[in-house]
Order: sequence, then C-alpha cells, then structure tokens
Amino acid sequence: MLSQFSSNALKEQKKKFLADLGNFPKGIMPIGRLDENSEGLLLLTTDGKLSNYINQSGIEKEYYALVDGDISAKAIQDLCKGIVIGINGSKYKTKPCQVFKLDALPDLPTRSKKIRDARHGPTTWISVTLTEGKFRQVRKMTSAVGCPTLRLVRVRVGNIYLDKMEAGAVLKLNDLNKLL
Repeated sequence: MLSQFSSNALKEQKKKFLADLGNFPKGIMPIGRLDENSEGLLLLTTDGKLSNYINQSGIEKEYYALVDGDISAKAIQDLCKGIVIGINGSKYKTKPCQVFKLDALPDLPTRSKKIRDARHGPTTWISVTLTEGKFRQVRKMTSAVGCPTLRLVRVRVGNIYLDKMEAGAVLKLNDLNKLL
C-alpha cells in the first residue's frame, strides 16, 4: 500500500492507497511517509501544523529492521554516530541515533510478501531510533555498513506505538499532541 490517498498516474492505478482503508475526513494527510516496501505505524491528520511539527521537530521515530547478515558491534557503533549516505545526489551525514540488536524476534504482523529464509545466510533484527527522516534513510544506513535491510517496520512515533495493530488497521486518536 502506498502512504498517500490516491494518484492519477496510470502506472499506480493497480496499487492500494490509504483511501482504501475507509472513509476519512476531508483534508486528511499522512504525517511522514513509508516507502512502498516498508510497513508499520503511519499517523494521519487534518492539521498541517501538527504534521509539520512532527516531521521537523526531532520527535523520535523507531524502526525495527531485519538486516542481511550478522551485524557487527562496529557497524552498530557507526550507525549510532552517524553515517554518510546519498540524498538527492549529494552526500549527507545522518544525525546520531540509537541502534541496538533486538534480543528476541519482534512480535510483528505476518508480512504479505515472503522474505528470504535462513538458507541464504544469517539475518539480524535491530532497532533504529531516528530524530530525522530522509528518503529511505534506514535502508541506506544499513546498506552503508554492509547489512542491507530486508524488512523495515516503523513501530513508534513519539509515544505512539504500533503494538498489536494488524496491517491495514485504523485507530482513531483524539489528541495527538498529548501523545507526542
């Protein structure tokens, strides 16, 4: 599903959009985006100021990433300090962030598309908490340390958690300001 409400582009007509999830108020918009291959928590609002605040203020966004390989302590340390990635054809050093290996497999909804299995080598689940959100940032960061992302799930924005929500579930929150 694309994290937008609709598109006039012919190539996207077979894709699913947020509008397919139900009736939403006029003027609703996603706060931030998830790329087509990512999953997880996506906040929606009709308040443009709130959207801008969440996107620009340094509110934490936490992701669980399944990466290819057994990520090293050095790679995690490099990610934490900030790493150089490409953004719009330029080099960009990411802000320091929190990264650690997860001790256990996360309890996430089953993915609709299969990911390669253990026959192809080890994988590692990590938590990445950012205060910024560049285009495909987590994927670019893990790739830069030699462990490309196989699955990416946003599990938290501020104090709002994905918890046990299933894919496509919609939960109305009355006051996002109190939850951030």
